[in-house]
Amino acid sequence: MKTTHRIIVAAASLLAFGALAGPPAPKKEGIEGKGYKWNAQEGEKIEALKLKGDVKRGEEAFEVCSACHLPSAAGRPDGTFPQLAGQHPTVVIKQMADIRAGLRDNPIMYPFAATLVDPQELADVAAYIQTLKVPHDNGKGAGADLATGKKLYARDCESCHMKNGEGDGKKFYPVLAGQHYKYMLRQATEIRDGKRRNANPDMVKVIKTYSDKEIDAIVDYMSRLEMPSQKK
Repeated sequence: MKTTHRIIVAAASLLAFGALAGPPAPKKEGIEGKGYKWNAQEGEKIEALKLKGDVKRGEEAFEVCSACHLPSAAGRPDGTFPQLAGQHPTVVIKQMADIRAGLRDNPIMYPFAATLVDPQELADVAAYIQTLKVPHDNGKGAGADLATGKKLYARDCESCHMKNGEGDGKKFYPVLAGQHYKYMLRQATEIRDGKRRNANPDMVKVIKTYSDKEIDAIVDYMSRLEMPSQKK
């Protein structure tokens, strides 16, 4: 009953938003502001990070997410919804907290994110997501210029996201392995263009000079990365 209530509330919120009748998502100043500090340790995020997530409760809470991200959390290859399985809990907590606080603009996600009632549920969902298997069959690019993509990744991205795209949970750097090409292409482009308001300024500096072709090449390469545990 609790899960059914979540789904009803989220669906009603989404319909209300689409009809411009419901309350809008909050708006917090992000990278566009002079005082912006990436990953500021404050609010419910810092509270959730201190808590131990309960995987069983997280599985129940994730049901409201599964309609879009799928029960496997593998997302959709068309890039509409990202692959979440195996993601670091710190990354999941940060992004969810940013959406809930209005620091990351995601009007489709916001009504669903808002159904999580407290920092403990953020921690629970994040703990459950980490247990799920990173998929092999994620959406990939055309493979037209993987040599350039590999070169750019080694030069500009590997030090943070690691050789196999495993990221760094302690530093809040996400897992890239298994992520969909189209989703990463959209996010990388928005980060370069200053449209993702919770972006890491260090990453913006790195890719702001990339051409569209360079972004496509590096994202295409990243879409083919595999976690060591995935490799046959």
